Amino acid sequence: MMRSSLLFFAVILATSLAIAQTGPEQGGHEIEIWAGGGHSVPGGRSDTGAFNAGVRYGWVITDLHLPSILRGRFEYAVDAVPVFVILQPLNTAYGAGFDPLGLKWNFQHHGRFSPYLELTGGVVFTNHEVPAYTNTVNFMDQAAFGTHILNEKYNWSVEVRYMHVSNAGLANLNPGVNTVQVRLGIGRFFADRKH
Repeated sequence: MMRSSLLFFAVILATSLAIAQTGPEQGGHEIEIWAGGGHSVPGGRSDTGAFNAGVRYGWVITDLHLPSILRGRFEYAVDAVPVFVILQPLNTAYGAGFDPLGLKWNFQHHGRFSPYLELTGGVVFTNHEVPAYTNTVNFMDQAAFGTHILNEKYNWSVEVRYMHVSNAGLANLNPGVNTVQVRLGIGRFFADRKH
């Protein structure tokens, strides 16, 4: 497992040595396929793992704003999450979700690296209650920090994501699940042809 992980990250690093693409630009769009997973952390149910995969579409809304290291562009994004797996002690729940609210700050990139911060909100529907004895409909609040590794044609993204899943009071019990995940993606930024 460790060997394959090191090989995977070596491939990511090697591909980042290609000629860099432009990155996020005002009026541009982002499309990305991603997958991520992680394990529960204190603050909710323990002994729980999560894996999810999906596709993102984003709109880079602003040009550069703010001074110095905070300088960047605002992007609005939505995610379709057709693969959602929760590994919990009682059972494994399978489902799908949708994140209609993705607020992303793309810091000004230097070279091939384009770091970002993100806040996301959505809903997930599962075949078993998550956590057990609660509800099959849950809401997801997420915060992430990552970077795009820009290449000539496509870019990779690597991020650490905190995800809180809970039913927001739809059921009598609402203990929630908190996970820290690593998410990897491959995508592309498309410039607005008018600019």
